[in-house]
Amino acid sequence: MENKTVIKSGISFGSVLAITISWSVNHSIIWAIIHGCLSWLYVIYYAIFR
Repeated sequence: MENKTVIKSGISFGSVLAITISWSVNHSIIWAIIHGCLSWLYVIYYAIFR
C-alpha cells in the first residue's frame, strides 16, 4: 500500500510543480493545464533548458 501512496503523491506534486512553473513563465491557463498533464516531463524540460 505504501508504494501506491508514494506514486500518487509524486504524480500530484509533479503536476502542481509543472503548473506553478508554467504559470510563472507563461501566465496562461491553457499552457498551465497542458503542462500539468505532462507534469514531470515539463519540469525536467524546464530544468534542462531554462
